[in-house]
Amino acid sequence: MVGLREIVMILELQRQGLGISAIARQTGLDRKTVRKYLKRGLEAPVYGPREPGDRLADRFRSYLAERLEAFPGLSARRLHREIKAMGYRGAYSTLTEYLRLVRPVAPRQFERRFETLAGQQAQVDFAEFQVEFTSEPGLVRKVWLFSMVLGHSRWLWGRFCPNQSLDTVMRCHIAAFDAMGGACTEILYDRMKTAVIGEDAAGVVTYNASLVALLAHYGSAPRACQPYRAKTKGKVERPFRYIRQDFFLGRSFRDLDDLNAQFEEWRTTIANPRVHATTNRIVDEHFAEEKPHLRPLPAHSYDAVLTVERRISQEGMVAVGGNQYSVPDTTRRRIVEVQNHPAEVRIFEDGQLIASHPVLEGKNQRRVDPSHRKPVPAARMAAAPSSPVDAPVARRPLAFYEAVGRRLANAQEGRP
Repeated sequence: MVGLREIVMILELQRQGLGISAIARQTGLDRKTVRKYLKRGLEAPVYGPREPGDRLADRFRSYLAERLEAFPGLSARRLHREIKAMGYRGAYSTLTEYLRLVRPVAPRQFERRFETLAGQQAQVDFAEFQVEFTSEPGLVRKVWLFSMVLGHSRWLWGRFCPNQSLDTVMRCHIAAFDAMGGACTEILYDRMKTAVIGEDAAGVVTYNASLVALLAHYGSAPRACQPYRAKTKGKVERPFRYIRQDFFLGRSFRDLDDLNAQFEEWRTTIANPRVHATTNRIVDEHFAEEKPHLRPLPAHSYDAVLTVERRISQEGMVAVGGNQYSVPDTTRRRIVEVQNHPAEVRIFEDGQLIASHPVLEGKNQRRVDPSHRKPVPAARMAAAPSSPVDAPVARRPLAFYEAVGRRLANAQEGRP
């Protein structure tokens, strides 16, 4: 490609008296090229965009067209990884140029960027996703992605959940703090019900007491974003689009556990090791610098208790949060006390712990502890009475049945 500098050199060599062949040797250009620019004079060359067909092989163009038709929101990075695995050797910029031609980007309004100090703030939100698990074909379920993003380094943590209940929110906070190895000074929320209960006329926000207690345990505090100003939480909302385009679209998942396993792999191998488009830094490396500024984890994990009473069913199960948990066969009372911990359900009878179960995600699930169901002893089975059908039939002589028949006939005629 001939630039303005090469054109100036061609003209200067001509001024010095060199011919076309000598200029071509000096510049390494073809004689026809030298002749063209000598004739044109001093003007900057103008290059038009190349045809996409010159850069992308037919099989990649066809594949990209099919992917974009099925999932218009797929990111360029995701598509580049896919066709690279298929043998594409072109540049990433070539692909983005092609995608701009087939998928125009709507103009954006200029926004003011708001940055936070290291360890100062994390942003939390939920986003709704619809998924059809391969284990339940034909059934579309709603799942919610809980996401926490560090405002300074943009380090991302998340988990797909079956609901947005308070128990789910608390468990996700604990898991996020454990994953990052600390906590921020404050956590920014929108007006989600599990965080913000209300606001008075003076603008004083009332937060969920259970969430406040959890954050206080980690040395953090809640903060609500301004009403009708969702962009104040852009660091956590923009990644939802990135997650949907680069991870979620075009994948299949067996169940919720498989969805979270694939997401965790993507988060640790692609999302956090990438160069962030805003900070122009590798997220993991940036996070390594931010981590010393986080508040250290407390010596003991958070263990809040929500106590309720529940009735035991005829099957020896207790309903908690839409799921069923077993109690031992030896349980005497019909009403027991249930304690909801962040990651465990504990069941008490007369103040004594009789069962503990890990919290089940979702609804209508059952967990039976094998130790709660003792098998019937073999000796007891042998002593059990036989069924009338299986009992042996006594065999008697025919004379016995003849005598019984005569007696019944005499009784009907009134004879002794």
